[in-house]
Amino acid sequence: MAGPLHGLRVVELAGIGPAPFAAMLLADLGADVVRVDRPGPGSPLSGDPARDLLNRGKRSVLADLKTPDGVELVLRLAARADVLLEGWRPGVAERLGVGPEPALARNPLLIYGRMTGWGQDGPLAHTAGHDIGYLALSGALHPIGRAGGPPQVPVNLLGDFAGGSLYLVVGVLAALRSGVGQVVDAAIVDGAAHLTTILHGLLAAGAWRDERGVNLLDTGAPFYDVYETADGRHVAVGALEPKFFAEFTRLLGVEVSQQDGTRELFESAFATRTRDEWVKVFAGGDACVAPVLSLGEATRDPHLTARGTFAERDGVVQPGPAPRFSGTPAALGRPPALPGADTDDVLTEWEA
Repeated sequence: MAGPLHGLRVVELAGIGPAPFAAMLLADLGADVVRVDRPGPGSPLSGDPARDLLNRGKRSVLADLKTPDGVELVLRLAARADVLLEGWRPGVAERLGVGPEPALARNPLLIYGRMTGWGQDGPLAHTAGHDIGYLALSGALHPIGRAGGPPQVPVNLLGDFAGGSLYLVVGVLAALRSGVGQVVDAAIVDGAAHLTTILHGLLAAGAWRDERGVNLLDTGAPFYDVYETADGRHVAVGALEPKFFAEFTRLLGVEVSQQDGTRELFESAFATRTRDEWVKVFAGGDACVAPVLSLGEATRDPHLTARGTFAERDGVVQPGPAPRFSGTPAALGRPPALPGADTDDVLTEWEA
């Protein structure tokens, strides 16, 4: 078996960021993903195409969508695909002639997945934007940070990839299950807002203050925070439950109740040893303390190594497919597709 989505055909209209990641996830799970690249240089954000991991597991064809032949090629692929993904501004696909109407006319059962920041409609739909703005408008950025300080930017993982890519994949798979050809409108601002559902519930229940850094999970509690160690590194503490807090304070060497614990006491204690020394102290226990690892360190962590969370392919260490399946396991597929490398093979196979 080659993953739970083996046999699924996906066309990806080349873009950057969350739509390519969504297509990569489908490829990781066994789908045959064909990326339609445009002639000419790629995005400067992508760097070396051979190292663009968002294109792993895919094949690539070239099509100039400013020409009738290029448009026809995309529609021919759409006619034989189960899914088509695009991540352009609203109206761009329609202007090029590869929007939902002509694609679904060729293939009424096609799932046409659209990824945008602001959505296909609304006052901001046609304006430019990036992850940070979508998080800001959705309310997801405001709670991230410490009391008295500004919001902290969580790279572009929370918006682009969590609120965007993952919701596009969920939408596509749900639409496939429906058996009805349709358009999936995945807006990052919608997904980011949806991720805050638990906070809105806590707010309504009076268990969350709409302020930064004063709540249980936003560094407002000293037993759920990050602390600097003697070597300038950090450990993360998540000792929420009383029994875990008791284990945490015992191993830390302090005597304090969960209600009376002060951040300064924990700061002083952690400053007496290095991060890795504290890792040994807390190893194997239920204190809910973990080292804050860099990207490179994470690839060498014993637990992640034992699970095979990371894999090496062509000299590049990278996260392997997730989640895992007992009956139809997924595995790393082909290396990142070079633009146009598979045009002849794809057309031969898909049009046979």
